[in-house]
Amino acid sequence: MWRFVLLVLFSGAVMAEELTLERLFSSPDLAGASMRVVKVSPDGERVTFLRGKADNKDRYDLWEYHIADNKTRLLVDSDVLQPEQTELSDEEKARRERQRLAGLSGIIEYDWSQDGRSLLFPLGGDLFVYRLGVAADKAVTQITDSDDFDTDARFSPKGNYVSFIRDQDIFVVSSDGGHARPLTFDGKGVIKNGMAEFVAQEEMDRDTGYWWSPDEQHIAFLQVDESPVSITKRYEINADNIEVIEQRYPYTGEANVTLRLGRIELKSGDVHWIDTGNNKDIYIPRVKWLPDSQAVAYLRQSRNQQHMEMIKVDLAGNSTSLFTEQSNTWINLHHDWRFLKDGSFIWASEIKGYKHLYHMIPGQKPLKAITVGDWMVDEMVGMDEEEGLIYFTGTYDSPLEKQLYVQSLDTDTPEKPKKITQREGMHEISMADNASVYIDTWSDREHPPQTSLHQADGKRITWLNENALDKNHPYYPYLDAHIDNEFGTLKAEDGQTLYYRIIKPAGFSKDKQYPVFFYTYGGPGAQLVTKAWPRRMFEQYMAQQGYLVFVLDNRGMARRGKKFEAPLYKQMGSVELDDQLVGVDYLKSLDYVDSERIGIFGWSYGGYMALRALTKAPEEFAIGVSVAPVSDFRLYDTHYTERYMSTPQLNPDGYEKTAIYGDTGNLKDGRLLLIHGMADDNVLFTNATTVMSKFQDHGILFESMVYPGAKHGISGEQAQYHVYKTIFDFFERKMTGDGKLNSID
Repeated sequence: MWRFVLLVLFSGAVMAEELTLERLFSSPDLAGASMRVVKVSPDGERVTFLRGKADNKDRYDLWEYHIADNKTRLLVDSDVLQPEQTELSDEEKARRERQRLAGLSGIIEYDWSQDGRSLLFPLGGDLFVYRLGVAADKAVTQITDSDDFDTDARFSPKGNYVSFIRDQDIFVVSSDGGHARPLTFDGKGVIKNGMAEFVAQEEMDRDTGYWWSPDEQHIAFLQVDESPVSITKRYEINADNIEVIEQRYPYTGEANVTLRLGRIELKSGDVHWIDTGNNKDIYIPRVKWLPDSQAVAYLRQSRNQQHMEMIKVDLAGNSTSLFTEQSNTWINLHHDWRFLKDGSFIWASEIKGYKHLYHMIPGQKPLKAITVGDWMVDEMVGMDEEEGLIYFTGTYDSPLEKQLYVQSLDTDTPEKPKKITQREGMHEISMADNASVYIDTWSDREHPPQTSLHQADGKRITWLNENALDKNHPYYPYLDAHIDNEFGTLKAEDGQTLYYRIIKPAGFSKDKQYPVFFYTYGGPGAQLVTKAWPRRMFEQYMAQQGYLVFVLDNRGMARRGKKFEAPLYKQMGSVELDDQLVGVDYLKSLDYVDSERIGIFGWSYGGYMALRALTKAPEEFAIGVSVAPVSDFRLYDTHYTERYMSTPQLNPDGYEKTAIYGDTGNLKDGRLLLIHGMADDNVLFTNATTVMSKFQDHGILFESMVYPGAKHGISGEQAQYHVYKTIFDFFERKMTGDGKLNSID
């Protein structure tokens, strides 16, 4: 249906404007009005969300849609509440970088009180509460006012308190405001209470370090001691100064932080430390209270990430092992873990090769499978415990899509979930706590995200953001020139299916030969070949400039199961490049592809892949652009790198072969553009400087562009515009002209 609507729009008398680089990165966003952090209120009466301003798509305000009166309202204008932006603390800058929110401002997060009457949000380092049903001029109350920066704030489960982190300690304050009370007192220097350590934020998808009990009588928390981690002196080169940052960076194979798990009694303030075992070289990626507040559970993950145990600890300190999982490669972390009122729990596991849901009763075997098959569950999004229904997203219909399904807890047909969403594409789901309604943010390759509210059975209640491609939409002037994606499959060496997509160039003719913009990521945890609206329109821009755009997901990437991921174990950069070269061979078989003008581009792991391609297969790629690449995984962190590569001590040959250095002499003059932020605290700038030095040692000429003060994402409208203008310029200079590669040699 929607494809038909688009075809009608495309074929109509739309005067197409030229899609320019400037327009890609300016406001309003070409994807249309944005909605972030969309939530159903606990009482089910309204939907709240964050929306970027029309004149500044990266500054967000707090909005609501009221279901009963079908009205959308601005609740808090960040500019009114905070006319001048406050400088973020160093800790908050790092936290936002880990959450990939560094380029955003205004209200970027919020929390609901359990009664559905109040919203909590941070702004400028202080905390504010918005109360519904109060006159607009009195609705907002500032509940903290400190010279320090308050972060990671949330309501207690019953809404009586607000908890937050200040100066590396946990504080609570009445939800009505007043004096803030510290619950921990030794947070300073290398000791951090209630905070997530670097690798937890960057690699475990855990950005907090404390958890309320449901009866709000206790807080479980992690105390982080960073003293074992060696100090790295990192230079942050800004436009007007150079800062020497002493960062405790846990390089692979070296020491991690040590963790203590504790429980605070709210009334007395007493801290009870939990025995997590004699081996302190572990990870604690997840902590969760049981519904009765009489016990807290945590996951204990081994350093090599091949063993994980779920442990329950009661208030008396007695520990019980609930579940153990083992792998000969690694165990992927997830959030699909829910305790039920009867003491059983839902758990997701890849023990059969694909992530599926299981109902687990402690002490009983075998596990009760809720889902099975050669497809995977993405995440559990809701549960109606009274009816015994579990809602989840997954790849049952296609690994290129994400659909919503429902399954009975006691199903006899785990291989056949019931599909709820119907439109082809990607559905991002946020469900009410009682699973009565859900919010669906849907897109495909031809339609930008639409957000709607639905009953649990899928019936749409209303649009929250229809985002129709009509004459008022920001992308409307460019519709006539829009080029669809085409999808296909190839075979890896081991017979597994590789999905790819192509955007053919504007004015495509089979009688011409075109240069290729070969876009890659290649690394674990990501998927580029999906039926979703692109995060940005640079691919579309390149196609409209006369390039054939090609994207392939290789083995090792996400949403295809462990058999698809595991081949890169202990040999990163090997099967990934092998599979990308399958894509190159396919391109070269096409008469309309100029095999001498295939240029590769990637960012982060994709930047590593671009370097890998130009140095391991220099005859296959004409040029490459590598942004923020790892050049040697010995320079990367413990949790990510050791998951896939083990340690340098146990796998020295694997690390040596994975590093770019041994092949740097293969790079051809003038074929590389290397880009990096000069204050990157994730993929350290050292990755760029070391490989630059190697190329120089070989006398190889290459181009580079560095960004003063920029972190890993090189965020901000102007910086992003400059990055992509630089990339395009390099492709144009090297790949256009007389149809042959323009080079300096």
